[in-house]
Amino acid sequence: MRNIYEDNLMAEAHFRYVSKGIIAYNHIADTYVALFSTFMRCGLWEAVAILDGLLKNNSTIKPTTIHADTQGQSTVVFGLAHLLGIKLMPRIRNWKELKLFRPDKSTSYKNIDAIFSDSIDWALIETHWQDLMQVVFSIKEGKISSALLLRKLGTYSRKNRLYLAFQELGRVIRTIFLTEYLSNLQLREIITDTTNKVEAYNALSDWVCFGSNTIVASNDPDEMEKAIKYNLLVSNCLIMQNMVDLTESYMPYKHRES
Repeated sequence: MRNIYEDNLMAEAHFRYVSKGIIAYNHIADTYVALFSTFMRCGLWEAVAILDGLLKNNSTIKPTTIHADTQGQSTVVFGLAHLLGIKLMPRIRNWKELKLFRPDKSTSYKNIDAIFSDSIDWALIETHWQDLMQVVFSIKEGKISSALLLRKLGTYSRKNRLYLAFQELGRVIRTIFLTEYLSNLQLREIITDTTNKVEAYNALSDWVCFGSNTIVASNDPDEMEKAIKYNLLVSNCLIMQNMVDLTESYMPYKHRES
């Protein structure tokens, strides 16, 4: 959460932080370094920013696996991320409330059959497969943003067959993910450790900020984005300097002399 002027058109109250501002969404590598960031309104669904941020990333680092919290996923996001070649591996709160889907009604599983409910509508996916791929190619070519697509699909979800097709594909991908998540202790530890790194980095970037209670002291969108990126740059530099200092402190004395 970043404080901005209250008269800024993007300023909104956030129920979690009990303050008014914008959300700075940071994409953090598993080495604690911030790769890039985006900022968004408080009322915007976080999953919208995740995929859009990855696709707009101009750096040489191109992540193919992304972790997030509960707000960074849904069946539609799982489906779209899969088609974009992005493996979504979120930390989901209250995952027991989510449905796991069978491949078909006749499939049953020994010992774990009770956790599966409905079955996948493969005909729906097959019918709209070409439409799904056209959307993905349009996003890849920059003709439409994933953020705009997800907002449109979410608005017309009950009537939009494309939404239902993405949702059905997402049910397949999320079911596979959840079964792997439940059966693989190492995977659960990786997801928890990675999301904790993001929280630790956000705490560092908050600590680095100084000089004003209004962190983004401008109503100009370009200046707002610069303020966020400068903050990440300082945080990254601090991490790098700590790494250099720690490396030198553990280096043998005569090796340092040479």
